[in-house]
Amino acid sequence: MSIKTHPSGAPWRNFYGRIHGKTLNAAQKKRLEEDLGPLTLAGVSHEDNPDRRPLDMAQFGGRPLWLEIGFGGGEHLVHMAKTYPEIMIIGAEPFINGVAMLLGKIETAGVTNLALHPGDVRDLFDVLADGAIAKAFLNYPDPWPKARHHRRRFVTPEYLAMLHRVLAPDAEFRVATDIEDYVRQTLEEVPPAGFTRLDQPMDVAWDDWTSTRYEQKALREGRVPHYLTFRRV
Repeated sequence: MSIKTHPSGAPWRNFYGRIHGKTLNAAQKKRLEEDLGPLTLAGVSHEDNPDRRPLDMAQFGGRPLWLEIGFGGGEHLVHMAKTYPEIMIIGAEPFINGVAMLLGKIETAGVTNLALHPGDVRDLFDVLADGAIAKAFLNYPDPWPKARHHRRRFVTPEYLAMLHRVLAPDAEFRVATDIEDYVRQTLEEVPPAGFTRLDQPMDVAWDDWTSTRYEQKALREGRVPHYLTFRRV
């Protein structure tokens, strides 16, 4: 049986999220051209690493490695990098408009302890070593509200198995969402994937949390944020 592949030879994966949005302005285009390259992790794309060799962890200087899955406009990613200069945080985001917004925030904040993968986080999971990530964040993920699309959510077995492999033992996995049904699916799917939920109020944000533009939109529209914390078993 033949397997459909990309031109790079990589196995085909369906991707349902947005990659492009509104037309970028001149400043955003310039940042993408000049600033994105040095921040992008080498060896993640199939073109750069067709054999899917594991990333060299020495490039992170022995610092704890964190991961934000889908960083949106980058508010939380930059906040964490600035709050914890002793760590290295990777942001994975395929939406190029969000990447462009993040680059502006990085320049303003002057943070250097972060790296980017402007693409599907599954490609990053492929090349991360077992137990490489000390903490992971999933903030206001695409809700995919229609029932037939719930399998596209991150909190499904395929994604969670990959996440579980790359998380270190006892690593923390945080989820923030304003969608009640996303909370339901998170509580149903995450524990069986090898996680235990910490007994914390879901309506209280973490001490080091910073509100994002997606959260502010949810509050304006009357939706209640929920904050869930899990540990990798």
